[in-house]
Amino acid sequence: MRKQIRLIVGLWLAWTIVGLFYITQDSVPRLYRGQAVAWKYVFVGWMVGVYVCAVLTPAVLWLGNKWPVERRVTNAGYHLGFSVVFSILASTMEVPVLLLLGVFPASHQPTLVAGIKLFLSFGIQGGVIRYWAVIALQAVYRSQKNAKIREREAFELRVQASELAKQLATAQLGALKMQLQPHFLFNTLGAIMVLIQQEKAAQAGAMVAGLGDLLRLTLEDVEAQEIPLWREVEFLRLYLSIEQMRFEDRLQVRIALPPALSDVLVPHMVLQPIVENAVRHGLCESEEEVTIDVSATSADGSLALIVSDDGPGLLSPRPGHSGIGLTNTRARLARLYGDRARLDVEQARGRGVRVTITLPIRALQSEEGPCD
Repeated sequence: MRKQIRLIVGLWLAWTIVGLFYITQDSVPRLYRGQAVAWKYVFVGWMVGVYVCAVLTPAVLWLGNKWPVERRVTNAGYHLGFSVVFSILASTMEVPVLLLLGVFPASHQPTLVAGIKLFLSFGIQGGVIRYWAVIALQAVYRSQKNAKIREREAFELRVQASELAKQLATAQLGALKMQLQPHFLFNTLGAIMVLIQQEKAAQAGAMVAGLGDLLRLTLEDVEAQEIPLWREVEFLRLYLSIEQMRFEDRLQVRIALPPALSDVLVPHMVLQPIVENAVRHGLCESEEEVTIDVSATSADGSLALIVSDDGPGLLSPRPGHSGIGLTNTRARLARLYGDRARLDVEQARGRGVRVTITLPIRALQSEEGPCD
């Protein structure tokens, strides 16, 4: 109902403006030439004409919707005929109203038929122009409305595509992460089995207890892709405590975590597969004591996680290979950070391997900390 009222008011205002334009165009030249202007006849004559057009406009709009002029050439032909009919009808309706209002001078009062003939003789083209003006404005409005609809549909499609891409990335990240968890669990269970075979029950029991704590931490963050660095280091210390039970004095560990970087977000389990590689290819391939250093530094908005060992290194006659740990970690970094993250493996100075993971620094938004 409100829409219909707004349409009626809009048509009335639009045609009133058109009538005032005609009145101005008719009166100004006369005033400029010093001629008298019969305001009653000019004002009433033009306003009756445009308000008759306003009454007929809904029918014109219906015809415009029925045969959109911009879609087919034949529709333009239809509207050419409709415009002539519109002009004749408007003149036929206008003349009796003007006669009723006494617009014509008493000395030149025409009959109804004579008045219609008079109007059609000099005003038919005006009605045709008004009809086409309405049809043209309707076509412009329809074009803009359709453009907005297509723009909104395109935006909704982009949002849907973005959401699907996000869901796909999340699923892929989850799959990559789930590959790591059974990987280190199987290795740890294998180490426990070795201790049992060696009849080292106390060490095996301690390792099982440590594995339980490790599983608890893993399950607490099972759905998280990123966790604070302090949390990742806590997980790493627990994992290394199990490995130290296994290798006793042959494995030394040094972890240096600056307090200022404790809350920086890192991928969950990003350090464990790197350290596991250092144990497997650094310590297991050596008969000497091996030290694994884990440190974190920051510069220019980037965080560097460095894992190095002093084992045989890449020049070992039995070097390690990338395996699932490095491959999986590189894939996760690419998914999470794109080209803003990288993983570099290089021969350390002297002996061993140095692995550097570079990430953009992103801190926790909440006040969550190590003591929470």
